[in-house]
Amino acid sequence: MNKGIRIMACALGLSAGTACGLQAKIETASVPRQMYYACHNDDFTVRVRQVGETDWVDLYEYKIKVDMDTESEASMVQFDFSGRVEVMVQLNNGTLDTAVVRPLARGIRPEVKGNTLRFTLDRPQKLSVECNGDRLHNLHLFAHALQTDVPREGDKGVMYFGPGLHAPTDSMKKTFKVPSNTTVYLAPGAVLQGALDCDSTENVRICGRGMIWEAYNGIIAGWVKNLTVEDITVVNPRYNTMTAAVAEHVTVRGLKSFSYQGWGDGLDFYCTKHVRVDDVFLRNSDDCIAVYSHRWDYYGDTDDLQVTNSVLWADIAHAINIGTHGNTATEGEVIANLLFRNIDVLEHDEDDRDYQGVMTVNAGDHNWVHDVVFDSVRVESIQEGQLFHLRVMDLPRYCTGPGRHVERITFRNIFYTGLTENPSVVQGYSADRMVRDVLFENIVINGRRAERLEDLGLKVGGFVENIRLE
Repeated sequence: MNKGIRIMACALGLSAGTACGLQAKIETASVPRQMYYACHNDDFTVRVRQVGETDWVDLYEYKIKVDMDTESEASMVQFDFSGRVEVMVQLNNGTLDTAVVRPLARGIRPEVKGNTLRFTLDRPQKLSVECNGDRLHNLHLFAHALQTDVPREGDKGVMYFGPGLHAPTDSMKKTFKVPSNTTVYLAPGAVLQGALDCDSTENVRICGRGMIWEAYNGIIAGWVKNLTVEDITVVNPRYNTMTAAVAEHVTVRGLKSFSYQGWGDGLDFYCTKHVRVDDVFLRNSDDCIAVYSHRWDYYGDTDDLQVTNSVLWADIAHAINIGTHGNTATEGEVIANLLFRNIDVLEHDEDDRDYQGVMTVNAGDHNWVHDVVFDSVRVESIQEGQLFHLRVMDLPRYCTGPGRHVERITFRNIFYTGLTENPSVVQGYSADRMVRDVLFENIVINGRRAERLEDLGLKVGGFVENIRLE
């Protein structure tokens, strides 16, 4: 079957790339002709069908680079559906001995028979399918809900990218400039070869099933108000997936992101206020989510940021990093009122002790970080790193001075299964640059709930005050 365009007979008269039952659909996207052979990975054959049907829909398996240390080639498939679907994954090279579908909290246990595995989905999921314990050549499977309220080409205020490759006309900047009051729609099968530049805009929405592929950056969003990003996929930008700075009222929902090069952060927020990130999947070779104040031309506090219901995979560096960059030319800036809830961290691997930590608050550059809550975070693997990392620091590599304080940090309902070779760190800087008022509540490590601070494996340094375990 041609994996680029699939036309299937259907009594309800659905379009190309769609299979259907009486009350359910499966929709897939075409693949640009120029990418079809070069971007395909033959490690897996992936098919999907409605439960109870006989015909399978064959998916296109994209080749995705992951992990800066190895530059491995993983796989990715995407489709939209309603109803209940059966997924079949065939391992094409080698013998399939074991298979796991993560996040483990989703409770998906595949049935393995020969070189294939099968499982059923009844709701949208963002998953990693791993055969024989191989997490560098795994399959990323993104099963979306069907699109609704799709913008139409030619509508007022719509920047429409249809199926196929799209290169920027500005070859120097390599960006697509987005004006204010615009909906940018990336249709299924649309692939942009440049960043979306939303600098100095208001009321912009970016949405669709299309992709930004190997651009310089994914989305640039400095000095913006009312920006929404939904459902697109950003594959291997040279630098960040998205930088939002001096921004207010930013929503990121359903985004998928990959990077494999240095400084390839996922979502970076500088001097931002009123941010909501929900249901994202970020696999990055630098911080998946970073929250800062001043850097470059960005100035101001960061306040009211929430990240919920998401999957983070840090091949390199932190899953969550807070507080490194700020403004030492002044008394300093404030990063406050942050919430991270219902997060699955699939991996953390970093060999530099100064940059370790699944959940990290590193206050540098005169930053004062306070009122941060990590709630219901499940950490599945740490290859090398730390679970918690709280410091007031001065690292000359990235900072021009120490931070001020780290205060009122809560870790609640944290679950970790794995080795704890490197102890977590809590460390102040001086008597007037403290870490204080840290609460640990219901921390479970390898199935055992911590009853004493010693059970957390903390290395507590000087200038620390009021650490509690409840």
